[in-house]
Amino acid sequence: MSRHLWIIFGLALASPVCAQTDQPESEVGDTPAPAPTMDHAADAIFDPVLMAAARNTLRHEAGRMTSYSVVFNLAEFRVQRGQDAYRWEGEGWIGGDINRFVLKTEGEGAVGHGVEAGEVRALYSRALDPWFNLQVGVRHDFEPGQPRSYASVGFEGLAPYFVKLEGALFLSDKGDVLARLEGYYDERITQRLILQPRAELNFAAQDVPANGIGSGLSEAELGLRLRYEVRREFAPYVGISWEGKLGDSARFARAAGDRVRATSLVFGVRAWF
Repeated sequence: MSRHLWIIFGLALASPVCAQTDQPESEVGDTPAPAPTMDHAADAIFDPVLMAAARNTLRHEAGRMTSYSVVFNLAEFRVQRGQDAYRWEGEGWIGGDINRFVLKTEGEGAVGHGVEAGEVRALYSRALDPWFNLQVGVRHDFEPGQPRSYASVGFEGLAPYFVKLEGALFLSDKGDVLARLEGYYDERITQRLILQPRAELNFAAQDVPANGIGSGLSEAELGLRLRYEVRREFAPYVGISWEGKLGDSARFARAAGDRVRATSLVFGVRAWF
């Protein structure tokens, strides 16, 4: 092929590109998207019914599957002046990325004296965004002699700087309004050694003498725990915890002969599966 023919062939190939480049941007993107392809090449070789089932399984496992998890954040023995104690806090959930059923429980007691305070919450959880969930449901306290049920609405999620936050508002069957705000942060010293500061604050809108709760900021707990992840799912820890009753809650505790504040050396395990 002569040199002139090569030049003509090159200009012919370049001309559509130049025409497309000169096209105004306003004329691009107005055409509706084409319908998705519904034929599958594999159906020509394998049984279409089996291939349809395989595609449904793939879609399910790629984002529509039901998952579950059970986590015990705290399961610990507390060494403190006068009377050793124990405490637990955990939750389990089942569902998808958006909608879940969540069951939470926490409580504490003195060694040899049974459970002093405990609660269970059954919640529906709905994702608000990739970081926070809205949670509504019911709470039941099984404190000996003073059982009480509440409606609950709150949130749970991961705040900036990877601070885990949880808050809830409770309305009891007696009309009492309580609230709770808690959070913690995992500072990784190494890949397996983690230092965790932790705080929990409890509030009340009114005095509840039957439960020893005063209005305002009624209780506070601060803790610092160091855990070692033997496996990601199993991590023993040691730490220190301070808890105290404040305001009228402290007055109710003194009147009942209970301690107002306590500092504990804690030993426990964090586990999940």
